[in-house]
Amino acid sequence: MQFTDEHEQLRETVRRFVQTEIDPHADNWEAAGEFPANELFPKLGALGLLGLSKPEPVGGMGLDFSYEMVFAEELGAARIGGVPMAIGVQTSMATPALASSGSPELKEQFLEPAIRGDMICSIAVSEPHAGSDVASIKTRARRDGDDYVIDGTKMWITNSTQADFLCVLANTGDGPPHANKSLIVVPTDTPGLSLGSKLDKLGMRSSDTAQVFFDGVRVPARYRIGEEGMGFRLQMMQFQEERLFAVAVSLKAMENCIRDTAAYCAQRKAFGRTVLDNQVVQFRLAELQTEIEALRALAYRATEDYVAGADVTLLASMSKLKGGRLAREVSDACLQYWGGMGYMWDNPVSRMYRDLRLMSIGGGSDEMMLGIIGKLMGMSGEHRG
Repeated sequence: MQFTDEHEQLRETVRRFVQTEIDPHADNWEAAGEFPANELFPKLGALGLLGLSKPEPVGGMGLDFSYEMVFAEELGAARIGGVPMAIGVQTSMATPALASSGSPELKEQFLEPAIRGDMICSIAVSEPHAGSDVASIKTRARRDGDDYVIDGTKMWITNSTQADFLCVLANTGDGPPHANKSLIVVPTDTPGLSLGSKLDKLGMRSSDTAQVFFDGVRVPARYRIGEEGMGFRLQMMQFQEERLFAVAVSLKAMENCIRDTAAYCAQRKAFGRTVLDNQVVQFRLAELQTEIEALRALAYRATEDYVAGADVTLLASMSKLKGGRLAREVSDACLQYWGGMGYMWDNPVSRMYRDLRLMSIGGGSDEMMLGIIGKLMGMSGEHRG
């Protein structure tokens, strides 16, 4: 992927933002279990960072998705995983379908404020029994005159305790599971919508996450994004951007692990010399950095194809699979070289160990990625013979 001066200017803007607006607060936000999205997001919006690839008529910058990847990669350098993830929900998980298929009224009422950072949004897809298996969701939105009435439960919903609106995937018909769903915008102050307690997660602790309950939640049918029954397809489109964003965020987080570990091992002495003086340590860190560069190249290739208008489901799934596995490998290997210090809760590498573990679960598990890859390689029954 070829970067222009505009890409590099964006990179520097995001780098400064991370250093001045995120990293100084990282420890406090991690301890609090949330960050002030209503304070941080307007600052991002004022810089145009929440709408890089959104159309200019709705307040976006009108740039292609390669700029979102630069944004994500630099966000990943933050010393806290939950905040970049929450930002990614706003830019690349909850709003792509709204931007591409929402009505002009929906865009004015919800997308434009989200791009400014004046509204916090979230994507509500996963359910207690249906995480990666999106087709199996049970939340239902039945038509009642000019409204939808929604009943069901959503689980692990990022930004939910601070969100102003959710983009909810719900069953709106009784047909095939890939053609009976719709994406519907639901303001969080709608009667019948309630939240469970904030979830106590292993990692990404600075990002607020909760269960969302819908009990007769009534919203206008005009809050539906696109045509009825298009929800599954729209969500699959959003997954392409979500997965590439997640991979990009992980790149510099993993590089931070390696850089911090090398610096620590250069100071830590054992048996009369520094740990870094051991060739096995040098070689392992060099090997891991090489793997990161290979992942970066794969993600960049997928981005180029996506910008060119191609369906990158295969490459995005490969990137996500490789990213999740490599994140586990890098954080685990690096933590080991810290010895007992690596096992301490407030160690920066142990935080990355916890945060990066989500890569193999969220946005589609490793097993789901393998299933998609196998299917697109023609190995599933429906593609043979």
